[in-house]
Amino acid sequence: MSRIWYTRCPAPTPFGITVQKGWLEQEFAADGIDVKALQDADDVQVRRSHFTHTQPWSFRQGGNIPALWARPQGSETRLIGLSWVDEFQALITLDRQLDANPQSLGRRRFGLPINTRASVVDFHRATALRGFSSLLGALGVQLDDIDLVDLPHTPRGLEDAKPTGDASLADWLDAQRSHEFAREAQALLRGEADVVFVKGATGLDIANVLNAKILLEIGAQADRVLHANNGTPRPLTVDAQLLRERPDLVERVVASTLDTGDWAHGHAGDLAHYVARETRSAEHWVERAYPGGLHRQLTIGLDPQALAALADFKHFLFKWGFIASDFDFDAWVDPAPLRAALTRRHAPTSPTV
Repeated sequence: MSRIWYTRCPAPTPFGITVQKGWLEQEFAADGIDVKALQDADDVQVRRSHFTHTQPWSFRQGGNIPALWARPQGSETRLIGLSWVDEFQALITLDRQLDANPQSLGRRRFGLPINTRASVVDFHRATALRGFSSLLGALGVQLDDIDLVDLPHTPRGLEDAKPTGDASLADWLDAQRSHEFAREAQALLRGEADVVFVKGATGLDIANVLNAKILLEIGAQADRVLHANNGTPRPLTVDAQLLRERPDLVERVVASTLDTGDWAHGHAGDLAHYVARETRSAEHWVERAYPGGLHRQLTIGLDPQALAALADFKHFLFKWGFIASDFDFDAWVDPAPLRAALTRRHAPTSPTV
């Protein structure tokens, strides 16, 4: 084998920081093993593996919805680690008369994005629906109590257009489709919806751009299991063939990712810079969107509570039709690479003669 493939989402993950700092390339340079991002491949099917996870010899850490979707689609992957970073999740509105109570929110229009070109799971839609369910649940409001309004959108590439002349902010956002929550912002500005869901540094950013009212944040939901969404927790998965044939290489990737967690713990001041690059947002918003002590959370493990939360979220996705069939979650988890990496890290070093 001469190449390991990887992919990650624009999110705060220890694996993403490991890649960004070039530590995987350093780890495997002496072995003559190339480390390459799926996004840099010429073959569209290789690039598409970011969602399908069908590319042999590959790793992925990022949003959990594609990972959960790909498994029952037939992708042979194993879950070998999780990171849980508490992040901003909220319902926002431009209507200053709205309040966070059942009487005010009943029968209001909640904008639910729908990708008109989605050939894989519509993770943006699933994320918003979970956000509505979890946040409204804190108030005793059910999804049946509100009006879900589809917000069709077709993702585009990056655009450099800026508002000129009579162009409205909504028109400008239409050209700036690269922003994660551009469609939600348009819906509020155009009166298509009363409330939308946003999350993370980009969500906090767009709420500020709109001068929106934050109706409810995830901290209002006392059940931590229901905090689980596409960004919490984020699974580190690996191609099962690679794990079978070269478990030693998988162990080394896990060990490097654990090293990143150690680095983050001791470099809280530098971490916001790296995470801002990962999330494509300003450090100012990173520091506010991940308030739970990011430098202490940017590591991987297989915490039972995090696994239980992810399994619960899997059931949510199956219930709402985002994944085609249920699957054995426990069988998907393989603790061997993490266990081996931790054992090696804690093994006593031989004395130098």
